[in-house]
Amino acid sequence: MEVLDPSVSRDDQPLCLNDSLQKVHPSGGPIADSRSCVKSRQIFGFMGFLGFALVYAMRVNLSVAIVSMVNSTAVPNPDNGTIVIDDCPKTTPVNQTFPPSEGEFDWDEKTQGIILGAFFLGYVMTNVPGGRVAEKVGGKLVYGLGVFLTAVLTVISPFAAYWGLYPFLIIRIAEGFTEGVTFPAMHSMLAHWVPPLERSKFAALVYAGSNFGTVISLPLSGWLCSLELWGGWPLSFYLFGGLGIIWYAFWLMLVYDTPAKHPRIDPQEKAYIESLVEPKDENNTAGVPWLSVFTSLPMWAIAITQCGQSWAFYTLLTELPTYMDRILHFDVQQDAFLSALPYLTAWITGLIISSFADALLARNIVSPLTSFKMWNTVASLGPSLSFLGAIWAGCDRLTVMMMLSGLGSLYGAVYAGNQMNHIALAPRYAGTLYGITNAAANACGFLAPYVVGQIVNGHETLARWHTVFLLAAVINIGANCFYLLFASAKEQPWSNGHS
Repeated sequence: MEVLDPSVSRDDQPLCLNDSLQKVHPSGGPIADSRSCVKSRQIFGFMGFLGFALVYAMRVNLSVAIVSMVNSTAVPNPDNGTIVIDDCPKTTPVNQTFPPSEGEFDWDEKTQGIILGAFFLGYVMTNVPGGRVAEKVGGKLVYGLGVFLTAVLTVISPFAAYWGLYPFLIIRIAEGFTEGVTFPAMHSMLAHWVPPLERSKFAALVYAGSNFGTVISLPLSGWLCSLELWGGWPLSFYLFGGLGIIWYAFWLMLVYDTPAKHPRIDPQEKAYIESLVEPKDENNTAGVPWLSVFTSLPMWAIAITQCGQSWAFYTLLTELPTYMDRILHFDVQQDAFLSALPYLTAWITGLIISSFADALLARNIVSPLTSFKMWNTVASLGPSLSFLGAIWAGCDRLTVMMMLSGLGSLYGAVYAGNQMNHIALAPRYAGTLYGITNAAANACGFLAPYVVGQIVNGHETLARWHTVFLLAAVINIGANCFYLLFASAKEQPWSNGHS
C-alpha cells in the first residue's frame, strides 16, 4: 500500500516520476513505494498473467476441439430407437455456414471423459514438488519451464492423436505433469514480490490470466475447428503452443525470483517490498514440517473447499461445450463462444471484488479471516446457485446461459477467498502449501469429467445432466461449510520450520 508524504497534497504529487522518493519517510514512518511509471512487480504480474492465459488456453482448447474430433455417428448409443421425452428440441442453427463436422475418432462418452481428465492425472503429481522446488531454486525457472514444456507438448498433441488413443493420453498426462508446477511456483513468487495489502488484487490480476485464456481459447478454438486448413481442430494446438514458446523467451529476460535479484528494479520499490514481506531464506535449510502440515485443520479447510470449487469449475470447463452441443443443440461456433461467457464474467467480477476486498482490509473494516470466509462463500455459493438455476431453466437456452454466466461469475471472488490463505498460514512454505491443496483440488479435475462420463455415457438426457449439475452444487456448498468452520488467518506455529 502506497504511503505518501503528508506534507504534500495528493494533487501536488506528480503522477509519474523517474526519480525515487526518499527511502525512509521523514517522520521515521514506513518506507514509501516507488513512483516509477512501470514497476518491476507490475511487469512480473503481467508476464505471470500472460503465462496463465496461455497454459489455460492450451488446457481448455481440447474441450471444444473434441466436439469436432469425434465422429458422433460412429459412436454407439444405447438410446437409439427409443423415445426420450426429456430431450430438448433441436432448433435450426443460427450459423449454417459451418455445420458441425464429423471427426476422425470414434471415442464414446466414457473415453472422452478419460481423455479430458487425463491431464489432471499428471497435474496432481507435480503440484507439491513444484512448490518445494520453487522455494529451493526460485519460481522463475520452475514457472517458466512449466509453461514452455506445456507449449511444446501442445504443439505435438495432434500428431499423437492421429497416432492413436494411448499416445494422445500420454501426451495429455505429460501436459498436466509440466503445467502442474505453475500455480505453486507463482504462489512462492507472490510471497516475496507482493506486500500483504496488495495481494488479493495482485493475485486476482495474475491468476485471472486463467479466465482470460479460457475466454480467448474457447471461441477462437471453435472458429479454428470450423476451418478446413490442416483439418481445422489441430490449428488451436499449434497456435497456443507456439505462443507459449515465444512467451518463454520474454519471461527469461524480464522476470526475476525476488526483488533482491532484479538488476534493474528501482531501489525505492525494492526497499518498499522488502520492508513488508518476509525475506526469502536463500539457504532454506529448514525442512517442511510435514506432520504438522497434514494435521493442520486450517490446511484441510483450504484443501477441501478448493476441492469443492474445482469440482464445480472443471464440470463447467471440460463438460459445458459437450452439454451445449448434445443437449441444448448449439452449433460448434455458438457453443465455443457461449462456453466462454462464464469465464469472461468471472474474470471481470474477480478483479472488482479483489480490489474491494483489499480496500476493506486496508481500512480495517473486516479482519483477514472474515475476508477470507466471506469471499470464499461468495465464490462457492454463486456457481452452486448457477447450477441449480440451470436445472430450473431446463431447455431454455438463454436462461441457462444467463444463470451460468451471471451467478457463475461470482467464482471470481475466490482470489480474495482461500487463494491467499496459504501465505497467511506460513509465508515460507507458500509454494508447498499451495501445491498440496492445488493437487487435492485438481484430483477433482480428473474425477469430475470421469464421473460425468459415467453418468451420461450413452444416456445423454436432460435428467442425466441435471444430476451432474446437482452433484457439483452439493459438493461445492458442503466443502465451503467445512472451510467456514476450520479456516484460520493466523500464522501457524510450524511456519518457522519446526513441528
